[in-house]
Amino acid sequence: MPQAILLQDVEQLGERGAVVDVSPGYLRNFLIPRKLAQPATKGALEVAEQRQAAAERAAREAKDRAQENAAMLGRTVLTIAQQAGDDGRLFGSVTSQDIADAIREARGIRVDKRKIQLEEPIRNIGTHMVVVEIEEGVHATVKTMVVEQK
Repeated sequence: MPQAILLQDVEQLGERGAVVDVSPGYLRNFLIPRKLAQPATKGALEVAEQRQAAAERAAREAKDRAQENAAMLGRTVLTIAQQAGDDGRLFGSVTSQDIADAIREARGIRVDKRKIQLEEPIRNIGTHMVVVEIEEGVHATVKTMVVEQK
């Protein structure tokens, strides 16, 4: 049985980069014409290994970068000015988008607003601890001070 290197994820066969045993007809008539796989020659196996090693290295570097950003955000104190009444309630609220914008201004780190964990928007003046997910599994707690705009 010939071996094939999958170029894309194929359901019930394997993930991208995997070396699988397939029948010759399936490889020749289905996988190759649809550019889902290529024959597993010696050179193709070496290229696939190099590609996989590069992908692992890039993922490791991204994880390290995310941890550095999380450490930086843990030391960051955001100050967001909003209009407020005499009782300390805001005219409006501080949303996850406002916090994402403040992080980008303060540290130059782009954070998706959906990764900022707020149960509900901040509606009072004061100090709030906000959890931000930098990358899957990497979280940072950002101290956010909401002050009255003068």
